[in-house]
Amino acid sequence: MNEKVQVGKAALWMTGAIASFSSMAVAGRELSTTHDTFEIMFYRSLVGICVVAAILTLTRKWHQVSTHRIGLHGIRNVVHFTGQNLWFYAVSVVPLAQVFALEFTQPIWVILLSPLLLKERLTTLRVISALIGFTGILIVTRPGAVPMNVGMIAAAMSAIFFSFTTISTKYLTRFASIGCIMFWLTVMQAGLGLLAAGIDGQITMPNAGTAPFLLLVGLAGLLAHYCITNALAIAPATVVVPFDFARLPTIAIVGMILYREPLDYWTLLGAMVIFAGIFLNVHSENRSQTATVRSGTPTK
Repeated sequence: MNEKVQVGKAALWMTGAIASFSSMAVAGRELSTTHDTFEIMFYRSLVGICVVAAILTLTRKWHQVSTHRIGLHGIRNVVHFTGQNLWFYAVSVVPLAQVFALEFTQPIWVILLSPLLLKERLTTLRVISALIGFTGILIVTRPGAVPMNVGMIAAAMSAIFFSFTTISTKYLTRFASIGCIMFWLTVMQAGLGLLAAGIDGQITMPNAGTAPFLLLVGLAGLLAHYCITNALAIAPATVVVPFDFARLPTIAIVGMILYREPLDYWTLLGAMVIFAGIFLNVHSENRSQTATVRSGTPTK
């Protein structure tokens, strides 16, 4: 396929991902006045169960769902459930652009944690990429210049938990199909959401005003990751990552229009620095893989 055509198709997929992530953030904020984050996660997971079950039925892949490594599925979903709840809380109390900027640090945490959890090598370039990323975090949060609040801490912590999710997912793909992973993702998180939401003995039921947003949250999360997966399947990460960065100015404009959030140039600058650290690592990994293929060295 022509390279320009590939890039164009990847751009279209990433446009879908950006729209999905942005709509999920807006829906999460709108829901926060009626539902707590546990309830949002519960109803989101119910939507996910319906979608995943329909896909497994249509593709006749129910046989791929198994209880092999069910404990690891459980750990992954507890971690992801925690990160997602922190994220939904953050979008309800912090400017959306700031949440997205801090969320971009997820790959930086993956770089640092992979050597410990996946036994991957921590190279000098990866350390430099991480340091650049943390410089971006300092620019976004500006400790001492602006008061640190719980929302900013939640946004930053969600990125750490999402990095654990990424690492555990990467490990799980050695043993389980995507369908199996997604099935246990939705089922386990529905259980966790029900348990957490009902611990106080009260669960707010959806109404005519919140039901559309709950449906949007459930569909947008699945669609976003589906779009990114397709983009990565037809174009290298060095092409996809810059498109993903377009999420930040997009959500900044959305926040300005819908919620009158001012454009914070420190947040945009910090996000650009974070992106530079991520792109440096992605670009170096891509060059390393290309060199390996050309030399004929077998990859693991």
